Amino acid sequence: MNQTSTSLGKRSWLAAGLLAGLALAPLGARAQAPAMPPAKLEALKKELLVEIDKQQKTTQQMVDMVFSFGELGFQETETSRYLTGILKKNGFVIQTGISGVPTAWTATWGKGKPVIAIGSDIDCIPKASQKPGVAYHDPIIEGAPGHGEGHNSGVPLNITAVLALKKIMEREHLPGTLMLWPGVAEEQLGTKAYFVRDGYFKNVDACIFTHVGDNLGVSYGDNGGNGMISVKFDFDGQAAHSAGAPWRGRSALDAVELMDVGWNFHREHMEVTQRSHYVIPDGGDQPNVVPSKASVWYYFRDRTYPKIMEMYADALKMAEGATLMTKTTTTHEVLGSAWPGHMNKAIAEAMYQNMRTVGLPQWSADDQVLARATQVEMKAPKTDRRNRPIDGLATKLDSLTAPEAFSIGGGSDDIADISWNVPTVVLRYPANIPGLPGHHWSNAIAMATPIAHKGVTAGAKAEALTLLDMLVNPALIKDAWTYFTDVQTKDTKYTPMVSATDKPAITLNKNIMAQYRPEMAKYYYNPAKYKSYLEQLGITYPTVRPAGAPAKANGTD
Repeated sequence: MNQTSTSLGKRSWLAAGLLAGLALAPLGARAQAPAMPPAKLEALKKELLVEIDKQQKTTQQMVDMVFSFGELGFQETETSRYLTGILKKNGFVIQTGISGVPTAWTATWGKGKPVIAIGSDIDCIPKASQKPGVAYHDPIIEGAPGHGEGHNSGVPLNITAVLALKKIMEREHLPGTLMLWPGVAEEQLGTKAYFVRDGYFKNVDACIFTHVGDNLGVSYGDNGGNGMISVKFDFDGQAAHSAGAPWRGRSALDAVELMDVGWNFHREHMEVTQRSHYVIPDGGDQPNVVPSKASVWYYFRDRTYPKIMEMYADALKMAEGATLMTKTTTTHEVLGSAWPGHMNKAIAEAMYQNMRTVGLPQWSADDQVLARATQVEMKAPKTDRRNRPIDGLATKLDSLTAPEAFSIGGGSDDIADISWNVPTVVLRYPANIPGLPGHHWSNAIAMATPIAHKGVTAGAKAEALTLLDMLVNPALIKDAWTYFTDVQTKDTKYTPMVSATDKPAITLNKNIMAQYRPEMAKYYYNPAKYKSYLEQLGITYPTVRPAGAPAKANGTD
């Protein structure tokens, strides 16, 4: 067939598809072409895989650059500037400051339905500074934050996948709108409920979220985690000389401690699924002044929205009781929230088939040496919670994870708020080392090394293939909404935990970053001068403890 007839055939296929899409497709998939012929889809998928492999150098640079910024929640200024700059250069329309959060943004490209949101988190962990590729504690800057969760890798994965897909969409004239966005301050569960509240997902047909893991994986239904509300209680008292006139003081710190004592006694009567933890961000200024102000910050977690709100109500009563005992007053502020998660079955099943096509990366001997040395350093368990062996990096693809029949709860992620408003899945990709504690410097060891680079490339392939399926197969979007309506939300309706007047806590972590950023800036990655961040830091990959050298107690230094 000559070039002209090929073009005409393509246009006639699209024209027929658009008409059929308008007449037959569900509302969420209007103006979307009917399912593409299998042979053509297969050819485009093979092309996507090749294109993503071509981008490996760019992917590596993005992963390493964001790792070097190491920015805490709400303070991800360099990270957001860098990532939106790449997207703007590639034709995306950028909207910054969404929901009143300076580091939050959307980047949109394309036209028509379906509208697919593609997100991942960008914040890091306090005191998690760590040299990549070094299998023991060796911070870049002592005490500084770092990517001890791996959030430096998710948006680079998304950009890699979307830029490869964009080329095909342009050439094939495929309708559809892609909206990239970042999870800001995920560690504080600080923004996604606000994005939902403020309408940024109102016209979205489906959402793919990516999160670092140690295998390629996806799940559907109830993932067994907890929802959560984050609340800071502020107490006000009266200052006085602690020795000269203590009777004139009303200690706000006493109120904080009495609330904590009451809550800790309350733990005896908490249900097995409940979790709570706290820190005291303000305990007064100095011992010889009765603290006139003090605060305590709590996370309250449980498996259902009503149970979470019951915990919150109990805490409010204890705060009031503490004021009665100390003659102080109290106010409280919601700093973040997350519903219990529930992911979409139809999209998860389609994604898992693409994961089977992609498979796990081919790990090098050096990759496995770093992984096993880190596992020894951290005294990793021999098996994971699903009784799978932990020995180096994963070499067998994870299975599609069905809903848990029973769970005693665990962590929380505010992607769940989006999942209760739009069909959503979370793609886990193998960029980290199995068996590590999480939220810890050891989880940063792999995150600017070939392990992360290969894992992100594998994840980008799985994501790009699934995005293509969603663009050319209207039945997939329709099935996703059928599950969302008839199963997920049939008996459970989303009620936001944040109110119309609550605002994101954008000042969180500001002082910490102000303290460390000037020194951290000296170590920002320079890809124009160095092939990798490992090279810039002068790290031999992998670096492990010399034989016979003792590890520090508990592997935590």
